[in-house]
Amino acid sequence: MLVKMSGLKQLFTGFRFLTPVTLSMLLAGCSASVINIEGNYPSPLVNQLPLTLGVIYDDNFSNYSFTEIDEYSGDDQYIINSGASQVDLFNTILPAVFSQVVFLESADDIASHPELDMIFQPGIEEFQVGLPQKTRLNVYEIWVKYNMRLSAPDGNSIADWVMTAYGKSPQETFGSVDAGVNEAAVEALRDLAATFSLGFANIPEVNDWLRTNNVL
Repeated sequence: MLVKMSGLKQLFTGFRFLTPVTLSMLLAGCSASVINIEGNYPSPLVNQLPLTLGVIYDDNFSNYSFTEIDEYSGDDQYIINSGASQVDLFNTILPAVFSQVVFLESADDIASHPELDMIFQPGIEEFQVGLPQKTRLNVYEIWVKYNMRLSAPDGNSIADWVMTAYGKSPQETFGSVDAGVNEAAVEALRDLAATFSLGFANIPEVNDWLRTNNVL
């Protein structure tokens, strides 16, 4: 005579036939790990341009967040919030590059600042993260594509250009994904800081404007 197994016994018997990946997906919750990027960004030592710059950070930039999807379940795996750190970076490097910097809430504030020479607005077009468990490399990687827009106070475009930043951190140095991703992101932002501060005046359209206005 067959004895019917209890529901609990059936459950654990079924677990024996699940692959480790499937089992971990069932046991782990669907909640994503949130990584808030935090770092220190030294002020670059460069010759200041004698200009007053207006800066606008829109909500997409200042609150920028990237979601990495789990390749097995399709669920959100990591939510990487870098907007605050992006703002911190530019708040550090722009006053080093320009003699005066005015932070604006929106383009509507431009008319209230007749002293402005140009308006700068950065944006993020693409954000990629490389995790060792996916890339099979022993590093965490961050790659960011930016769109930089520079205009005159009257709205006429001065320059519109793309910049990229890359950072990586060795897997063995960090005990968690959160720490490894954070360090890679901070390295990417420092890479951007160096490229921007040293190369801003050499952007062709920027250089033309600076020479036309006797800044260089």
